[in-house]
Amino acid sequence: MEFGLFIQGYVPGPGAHDPEIEHAALLRDAEFVQCADRNNFKFAWLSEHHALTEYSHLSANDVFAGYLAATTERIHIGSAIFNVSPRVNHPVRNAERVAMLDHLTNRRFEFGTGRGAGSHEVGTFNIHDPSSTKAEFNEVIGEFVKMWERRDYTFQGQHFSLDVPHNILPKPYAPGHPPIWVACGNPPTFQAAGEMGIGALAFTFDSPDGMTARAERYKAAVADCTDPVGQFKNDNIMMTTMVYCAESREAAREQAMRFGARYVVTLVTLYHDTFPMTFGNRWPNPPDRLTEDELDAAIGSQFLFCGTPEDVCEQLTTVDQRRGWVDQLTFTASLELTRDERIEMIELVGKAVIPEFDKDPTISTDRYRAQAEPKFGPYAKEPPPLETIWTQP
Repeated sequence: MEFGLFIQGYVPGPGAHDPEIEHAALLRDAEFVQCADRNNFKFAWLSEHHALTEYSHLSANDVFAGYLAATTERIHIGSAIFNVSPRVNHPVRNAERVAMLDHLTNRRFEFGTGRGAGSHEVGTFNIHDPSSTKAEFNEVIGEFVKMWERRDYTFQGQHFSLDVPHNILPKPYAPGHPPIWVACGNPPTFQAAGEMGIGALAFTFDSPDGMTARAERYKAAVADCTDPVGQFKNDNIMMTTMVYCAESREAAREQAMRFGARYVVTLVTLYHDTFPMTFGNRWPNPPDRLTEDELDAAIGSQFLFCGTPEDVCEQLTTVDQRRGWVDQLTFTASLELTRDERIEMIELVGKAVIPEFDKDPTISTDRYRAQAEPKFGPYAKEPPPLETIWTQP
């Protein structure tokens, strides 16, 4: 089982309207990824959200990823997500951004895709029916590899077109291209991800049995996939959850039960109106404060992990034994913690927890990418006789 860190530019409360606090929060998020890079985490996932005050101020995650490319060494940096709706990000721009980040990260970029987090977010781009982006996704997702391979790319679709042949540049840092993922919530999306042969990005918003059912649909579909949308199959389920890890059990439990620790859930119920919500207080009700019994129940149901490194290892053993449920566990770094508490969590998990469950130095997506095979070739038609007049080597 591999491990990651989830970053979203969370700026809760009145600080969301204070430029200094917003600035400090974004720089701290970069610091957390740099810390994770030093402490055995293999992935850092960066959300793309628009106009979701307090919940996420990380709108330009491609810029953020470029900064991290220069300040980290090993960790893979993923988009969670790049919105692939042509009304939000033109497909050519997405293809260009992904390939550029592939170069700048030295093949450490992961291409997570999706359609947006709800009606308020996509409304930023005058999309008034979130369901309308599904057809756009289905049209676009198979075109990226063509853009990355061909030098005379054209396309005529219902949602975007490119009439005159163009060479979309740069090309990914071959061999292969960044692994492709998609954000998943409902069971059909897990199955569709498997059928496309791409990784599934998910959150623990259901019981372990419910998530296992979704994972089983994915694993069955990806096993049967013979023609992935990419040059290789990315057989991967990433699950995002919360962790509170401290030197003492009492400190970790206090963090989990702290007032405001579940404020992010309240914001989820406000903005993610296309998700089925069965937990947490809905906006504008204040967040729940967990009781001791509720915290124990949440730990027992694997909705979160809490305690000393030894406690977290014990709790993770159950997850590790259900390998079909999750290939990668990503932590949201306990969003209500102070900077020092979050650094402590990352270091404790990285040094005392991850080595117990991830003993493979190779990152899974590097292994999958090594199997890449071109799908389309460089030209749709015969190339011109001369591509350049430059003759010097």
